[in-house]
Amino acid sequence: MPHTDFTPLSTVLIVDDVPENLAVLHDALDEAGYAVLVATHGDAALQSVSTFTPDVILLDAVMPGMDGFEVCRRLRAQDKARAVPVIFMTGLTESEHVVAGFAAGGTDYVTKPVRPSEVLARIAAHVNHAKHVSQARSALDAFGQATFVMDPDSGQITWQTPLARQLLEHYVAQHEFATIQAWLKQHLASPRDGDAAPLKFTHGPNRLVLNLSSRTDDGELIVAAREEAPGQLIDALTHNLRLTPREAEVLYWVIHGKTNRDIGDILGGSPRTVNKHLEHVFTKLGVETRTAAASVAMNRLGMTKS
Repeated sequence: MPHTDFTPLSTVLIVDDVPENLAVLHDALDEAGYAVLVATHGDAALQSVSTFTPDVILLDAVMPGMDGFEVCRRLRAQDKARAVPVIFMTGLTESEHVVAGFAAGGTDYVTKPVRPSEVLARIAAHVNHAKHVSQARSALDAFGQATFVMDPDSGQITWQTPLARQLLEHYVAQHEFATIQAWLKQHLASPRDGDAAPLKFTHGPNRLVLNLSSRTDDGELIVAAREEAPGQLIDALTHNLRLTPREAEVLYWVIHGKTNRDIGDILGGSPRTVNKHLEHVFTKLGVETRTAAASVAMNRLGMTKS
């Protein structure tokens, strides 16, 4: 009886040059409730993925022309396919071929002749894992967190939230991404991720601070990014305007044109909390608007707006 656990249906791309193998796998996956795409050679697989991104790819390692290892490497070079689980199907059981599959970017492997029950179990595990990762990433996006994932071997950013993309574009020059990669590699051997010292990039008076957060199951590294105001200006706002340090930070970012949501993202709070701090700032400065508060602060400290 067909399963109906996947709503909407998860899609599996099967890449194999042997029609009999395609037929057996297609029937098993279709019966289990998956939508199935097929390709009989590497070029067809790449073309298929460029049109529609599947949830899982079953990839034959040995095919005429472009082999599965090269197909996988090319898939991993595409943004849209970089995170798709790739399960190699191969009769090559020697350890060097297994290692080659993982080195090419493979997620898992099964040996031929394939057993449909094993393939279904592997696919279900990877689909569920991918869904959990997607949900976590969507939550980070929704809450405006600045987080990105980098492959320490290639230096490629495999995923990033919109805020992380914005901060990296502002603070990090293209050639400096190699610095981030080197920083991550330096701390790969750390017994705890928290042992990694922050990496900082300066732009004008402000700086971007990167902290190693954790490692994924695939060996990639999750990095948290935050924008930091210069301490001496925060101190000056605190003492000259009789503000608390947090009120001074909020006012600093108001001066630099940030919205309450932006400031909440930077300081790790909610827009509602930022608004409460601003109300206290308005009271202390005797003003009623953000523009007036920024003007008072700039005049008092002789600042010019950047």
